Amino acid sequence: MNSPVSLRLASSFRNRMILIFLMIIIVPFLLFAYYAHIKAIEGISNANVTASVNYLQQSRSNFENYLETLNDQVNDLIGNKQLQGLLDHPPGSAAAEDAFTLNMISLIYQKTSTIDAFRIHVYPIEPELYKDYMSTIEESDRVQDEPWFRKSLNTVNPTWRLSMPEKGKFQRPLLTYIKRFSGLYDQVPRGIVATDVSEDQLKRFFSPSGGMIDQKVLLLDEEGTVLYDSNANEWTGNPFPAGKFIGPKADDPQGSQTITIGGAKYLATYVRMDSCPWVIASLTPLKELTGTIAEINRLLVIFLIVYLLCCIGMVLYITTYFTQPIVRLVRYMRRLESGNLQQDIPNSSRQDEVGWLYRGYRSLLHRIEGLIEDASLAERQKKELEFQVLSHQINPHFLYNTLESIRWKAENRGQSEIGEMVSAIGNLLRLSLNQGKEITTLGREIEQVKAYVQIEQARMGQTIRILYSVDSELKDVPFIRLLLQPLVENAIQHSIRDNFEHGKILLSARQEDDELVVDLIDNGSGIPAEVLEKLEQNANPHGQSAEGAKGVGLRNVNDRLKLYFGDNCKLRIETSSAGTRITLRHPVLKEATRGGRE
Repeated sequence: MNSPVSLRLASSFRNRMILIFLMIIIVPFLLFAYYAHIKAIEGISNANVTASVNYLQQSRSNFENYLETLNDQVNDLIGNKQLQGLLDHPPGSAAAEDAFTLNMISLIYQKTSTIDAFRIHVYPIEPELYKDYMSTIEESDRVQDEPWFRKSLNTVNPTWRLSMPEKGKFQRPLLTYIKRFSGLYDQVPRGIVATDVSEDQLKRFFSPSGGMIDQKVLLLDEEGTVLYDSNANEWTGNPFPAGKFIGPKADDPQGSQTITIGGAKYLATYVRMDSCPWVIASLTPLKELTGTIAEINRLLVIFLIVYLLCCIGMVLYITTYFTQPIVRLVRYMRRLESGNLQQDIPNSSRQDEVGWLYRGYRSLLHRIEGLIEDASLAERQKKELEFQVLSHQINPHFLYNTLESIRWKAENRGQSEIGEMVSAIGNLLRLSLNQGKEITTLGREIEQVKAYVQIEQARMGQTIRILYSVDSELKDVPFIRLLLQPLVENAIQHSIRDNFEHGKILLSARQEDDELVVDLIDNGSGIPAEVLEKLEQNANPHGQSAEGAKGVGLRNVNDRLKLYFGDNCKLRIETSSAGTRITLRHPVLKEATRGGRE
C-alpha cells in the first residue's frame, strides 16, 4: 500500500525539488555549519575571552581612579569652612533661613565646577529645619524618612544609590555617591553630600570596545542589580537577566562563561572591583564572534566548487524536463490571446504539476467555448428584454391621461376636492417615475413632497403643517430621486400623526462646500427605537424596508445613500420625545443627467 503513495510523492515537481536540495545542499550545509560552530567556539575561547578581560581590567582601573578622585573632591567640599559654618546651627528666623539658602546655593554652584559629577546636593542633618532651602533645591523636607538617607546617617562609610528616571526631574538613571560628614573639630554630624554621577560620566569608562561587535558593558552591585547598561540603559535598575551568572560570594576576581538570555547565547566576562563590591561585566553575542580558521576556509572553497557543479547539473535537468514543456504551453496561451481557439493541445500523461497544467489548459479551452455560447445566448435575451421595456414605457403615459380625464370629469361635476386629489396623484406618479431616470433635481423632489402632502391631507382630512426653506438657486441642482418623500412620510406617520393640531415639519436645504445638506425637523414624539435599530440591518430580500410595506422608508433612503456615496453620506438622526432631526448629506453632482419635466 505504501508503494503508490511513494510514487505519487516522487512524481511531484515540488517534492522532487525538495529531495534534490536536501541531497546536494541542505545535508552538506548542515555538516559544514556544525563544523564551523565547533571551530567558532574554539576561536572564542582562545582569543576573545582574553581581549574582553583585558579591556574590563583597564576599565576597572580607570573607574577606580575616577572614584578615588571623586572622593577627594567631595572631601575638599566637606572641609570648606564656609560650608561647615553654614551647617553649624539651624537658622533661627525666616531672614536667617533666606540668607542660609542664598549662601548655600552660591557655595554649591561655585564648587560644582571643581567636582567631576553631574550634580551635587548638600542635605542638612535635620532637613525639616530648612524648609525654604529644601524647597529651593526641589527636595522634600521629609527626605530624612527615606531609606537611603537613614542608611547614610547610620554609617560613616560612603554609600551608593541608583535613582531611576522621574518625570519633571531627570530623564536618565543617576548613580549617586552619598557621604555623611561631621564638623572639622568635632564628631557631630553636620550633613550629607550626595553627588550624582550621570550616564555621561559612566560612559567614559564602560563604553563597548570598538573591536567587539554588539558588545554590552554592565556595572552590577553586590546583589546583582544592574547599575549601568551601555546599551541605552536597557537593563538599568533591574536584576541581571541571568541570575546565576555571578554569585555575590564568588572568590574569582575575574572569569568568563557562556550564558543564555532571551533565547540568545552570549560570551560573558567579568572582573571584580577592589574599592567596592561591584562587578564590571561584558556581554557579546556568540553569533557575532567569528574566528579565522584555515580549515574552514579550505572547506568553504571545496563546498562552493561542489555546489556550483551541482547547480549546473540541476539547471540542465530542470531546463530539459520542466522548462521546455512550460515554454510550449506558453506558446499555446499566446495563440489563445490572439483569439485562436482551434488548438490541438497534446494530452500529457505526466503526473506532476506540468501534466496538470496541460490537462487544465485543455479543460480551460473547452470551458471558454461554452462561455462564449452562453454569452451569445445572454446577449439575445438582453435585446428581447430591452424591447419589452421600450414597449411598456407606453403604460405610464396611458395612466397619466386616464387620471387627467378623471380629474376633468370630477371638476365638471363640482367635485373639486376629488379633482385636486387625482391631480396630486398624477403629479406624484410622474415625479416618482421621472421617465425612468435615477437623477432628478432638488426642485422636482420638493414638488413630489408637496404632492404627497396634499394627498395625505385629503386622505386624512387633517391639515399638515409643513414649512419649506430652500434657496431658489438650489432647485436645479441634480438630486437622486425618491429621497425626501420617504423622510416626510416617516415624519408624518411616526411623529405628528397623533397630534396634527400642534405638529409641525420643517424641510430646509442649503449648500456647504460640495454638498447639499437637507434637514427635516419635526416636533413630534420621536422615532421608535426599534425602527432606528433596523437602519443598519441588511436589506430585506423581498424589497421591503424596516418601516414601510412597499420598500420605501428610512432604511431604503439610508441604503441608497450609502450605495451611491459611501458611509459618510448616510442619514444622521437625532430623536427624542421632543422631536426628531434627520440630516441628509448629498454631494453636488457636477455632471449628471437631470430628469426633465414631461
